[in-house]
Amino acid sequence: MGFRYKGNRNNVTDSVGLLISILLRYPEVATINFDPDHHLLKFTFIYLQDLDGNELNTIKEKLLDSIEVYNHLEGKETRFVSLTHQACGNLTLLEVQRDLDTLAQEEITLIVELFRQYLNTNLVTEDHEQLIEEDLLAQEEMIDNMLESIKDSTEDKCLFAFREEGKVLVFNK
Repeated sequence: MGFRYKGNRNNVTDSVGLLISILLRYPEVATINFDPDHHLLKFTFIYLQDLDGNELNTIKEKLLDSIEVYNHLEGKETRFVSLTHQACGNLTLLEVQRDLDTLAQEEITLIVELFRQYLNTNLVTEDHEQLIEEDLLAQEEMIDNMLESIKDSTEDKCLFAFREEGKVLVFNK
């Protein structure tokens, strides 16, 4: 999957670039939303089965504990983190919401890895070309830089990004 922007490249804000980079770097993330009013990023993951209450509670507990430990080790406190779900037939949509002020790129990696390990083969993942280690590191560095940039921005557009047929699409909601 590559990045090709149609339109005026001067209109690509850091928030748009951040959403694109996250979807390119993490094929497990199905959609991502930027909510400037609440200063949140919302990551959606798709699980190929209906999760029962015990499984959901276990995932939520592991996620919240992992984020708390990570931020404790980094000497930070999270302002907002939540995990919600929605059953859609035999699918479960899992949405992680994180405040931008305390979110770091390494924490995004932690969240994705937790879902990858716990949900394993039933986690919907976009097929993509294997990125070499240098490309992964470059994507992570770009994500980190854009996260820092939008923390202080006055961006007011609600954005929604997802993949379709190997392309990343970003819409203003």
